[in-house]
Amino acid sequence: MCGRYAASRDAATLAEFFAAEELPLATAPSPRIPDYNVTPTREVFIVLEHDGTRRVDVARWGLIPSWSKDASRASRMINARSETVAHKPAYRSAFGKRRCLVPADGYYEWQVRARGPKQPFFIHDERSQPLAFAGLYEDWNGPDGPVRSCTICTMDARGDLGRIHDRMPVLVPRSAWDVWLDPAAADPEGTLRGLVEDADASELVAYPVSTRVGKPANNDPQLLDPVPGDPSPSARA
Repeated sequence: MCGRYAASRDAATLAEFFAAEELPLATAPSPRIPDYNVTPTREVFIVLEHDGTRRVDVARWGLIPSWSKDASRASRMINARSETVAHKPAYRSAFGKRRCLVPADGYYEWQVRARGPKQPFFIHDERSQPLAFAGLYEDWNGPDGPVRSCTICTMDARGDLGRIHDRMPVLVPRSAWDVWLDPAAADPEGTLRGLVEDADASELVAYPVSTRVGKPANNDPQLLDPVPGDPSPSARA
């Protein structure tokens, strides 16, 4: 799964990188930037297309289906399994029409050790480029007004990343941004299948970081610092 990630870039920087034409509305919530420990239900930036225009927008991390009576399950819907996302009632409508990219500097994953606490790793692009997670978004009419929320699609981990955790986010390469974001794409299930089948983790770097990241209250750049000790599975994932 992907339960924590880091995001340091503001909306304007993301718009330039993802070739977006519009920024969030002035009335949209403001995500914390930089955020070195993004946690579920926090406001985050996403990239989407609407009426032929690509834009950076804001969504709450943890999908709330449009038909949901309340938002109580949002914190448990931060991830959607790529194997079932096209058919599960909670995700299939968003998967068909409301796909997005969730930008991140990198993400954290915890490795189970034979002894002691789980070891967190930070996993990021070796060139320090933003990662583009395959995401879905949904609009829900809550008691206090409309809420836009999102989730991150996951898949079986590739290569040595599987030695850290058995799941990882689905990454969307630049060449697939247009088709993934297109609400009118004819075969989104085939697109997702292609992203999973062609996934390559060779440009990702993983290294151990402090267990401080496990506490949501800790949110500082030192969370990204490597810690001494066993760097397994490897410096390059």
